[in-house]
Amino acid sequence: MTDYIIKNACVYDPANNVAGEIRDIFVVDGKIAEEPSANAEVIDAGGCLTLPGGIDSHTHICGTKVNFGRYMSPEDMRAGRAPRKNGMRAVSGYSIPTTYGNSYRYAHMGYTTLTEGAMAPLEARHTHEEFRHTPLQDGLVLTLFDGDWEVMRAIANGDVKRAAGLIAWRLNAVKGYGVKLTNPLGAEMWSWGKNVECIRKPIPNFNLSPVEFITGMIEANEMLGLPHSIHLHCNNLGKPGNYTCTIGTMGLVPDLNEKRQTAYLTHVQFHSYGGSGWSDFCSKSEPVANMVNRRPQVTIDMGQVMFGRTTTMTADGPMEFNLYRLHQDKWSNHDVEMETASGVIPVMYRRKNLVNSIMWAIGLELALLVENPWQCLLTTDNPNGAPFVKYPEIIGLLMSKEYRDKEFATVHKSTGKRTCLAALDRELGFEEIAVMTRAGQARALGLDQFGKGHLGVGADADIAVYPIRPDRIDPSKQYAEIIRGFAQTKFTMKGGVLVSRDDVILADDLNRTFWCFPKVPAAYEMSRDPELISVFEKYYTIRMENYPVDEKYYIKRSMKIETETAL
Repeated sequence: MTDYIIKNACVYDPANNVAGEIRDIFVVDGKIAEEPSANAEVIDAGGCLTLPGGIDSHTHICGTKVNFGRYMSPEDMRAGRAPRKNGMRAVSGYSIPTTYGNSYRYAHMGYTTLTEGAMAPLEARHTHEEFRHTPLQDGLVLTLFDGDWEVMRAIANGDVKRAAGLIAWRLNAVKGYGVKLTNPLGAEMWSWGKNVECIRKPIPNFNLSPVEFITGMIEANEMLGLPHSIHLHCNNLGKPGNYTCTIGTMGLVPDLNEKRQTAYLTHVQFHSYGGSGWSDFCSKSEPVANMVNRRPQVTIDMGQVMFGRTTTMTADGPMEFNLYRLHQDKWSNHDVEMETASGVIPVMYRRKNLVNSIMWAIGLELALLVENPWQCLLTTDNPNGAPFVKYPEIIGLLMSKEYRDKEFATVHKSTGKRTCLAALDRELGFEEIAVMTRAGQARALGLDQFGKGHLGVGADADIAVYPIRPDRIDPSKQYAEIIRGFAQTKFTMKGGVLVSRDDVILADDLNRTFWCFPKVPAAYEMSRDPELISVFEKYYTIRMENYPVDEKYYIKRSMKIETETAL
């Protein structure tokens, strides 16, 4: 492996309180080192913006729903085509590219770690197979538990320790990193053609409310000592007036962890809606952001909407059906045995559509109203709000009031009456952007302890150098240059290997998979649990012994994280 000295780098490393210092970075054996090696190759960064490798804490790039979206939308796959060249495979697709398309585009933008936001446990093999062919980023997969019958029964019976044991078994079986709850208990209601309406109302057959389920899952997650908190897609996504549900859910979250948040609420733009219907639909970003500001135990991501065509996909089956009724476009829905649900539908976000314009404004409002950038992370819920290639434009909007005003002038004329974006003067700086795209995401996911999201000695040498000179640019005025600069690095390094330089991909086959193995006592080892075995025999189409993912076959480079539990 080649060692490097990256000279004259303008470094922003918020985790180590470095903000715009010109430094030399030493890379030895794939790690950040205190001193260079004797034969290190020198790269001159020329005073350009240098950040830790980007981390996407919530994206959808692998798995059955993604693949279904690909063959459901051939028109999308015809976009974004590029021939094989310079060591790169041929790629296609815009909002749902091929796996190599995802990897190359993320690498060009300086991203080195990706979080698949929702994996149905029964379909884990497909997810891991696709990630094997996402070669330039490390990955972790959040495992869906929102409709898990056995976990629901355990919490309904007040046995949180059993629920924790079941979670531990499932994460180990499917090689998952953390706990994802999508529309908690909504998948179970959707199997009856209904949805959760009130988070305090128990659902039939289980006598369990979303409030009880969420709080029980938070407690179980902390018992297992997992690096990441629960990852929560709140109930009532996309419904006018849902902000009260979102604020109510935040109010449930206790402060249980000194190192990170106790709950991560994802794509909160979709959960910050006011009004009683679409006719009086409006932004409620202010009360939602105020709640985040008062609750340090909560972290959110934006879920920013950008204008144009994309594809929505989620485990929130009933929401996708409601979206279909609005758009009357092609639609799919899927039920995963006693685990979760999903839906896929292509959409077009239009500037002159009032609802779409308000959605666009809400995401930006959240990022500007949440005072602490460590609590509001930059995402589009790729591809739901927009494809991830829109991140540079979002960065430009957050750094420039002038750019926001210019874009605001192009949206529906009534947007200003129902949003507060035009009144917000805040402009983010490079340090805040580094938090929202790197350091904050690493801390929220618990990856900072594994060398991600910072450039301190011993960290992974994941480095992105952008063609931006912070000392020579005013982002508030030169936003076009900011967008161009963040769209393509001068070079991206992952684990000490140069993966891209300018528009050329230089490497392949570098990905690792992080997953968690909570060490539970024998009493909570569920692989021999009679009740769980009986559930598989009665209800599943697969035998319990065939359920676990074979680590050696499906995980190319396994990063197994063993955690100490409190069971």
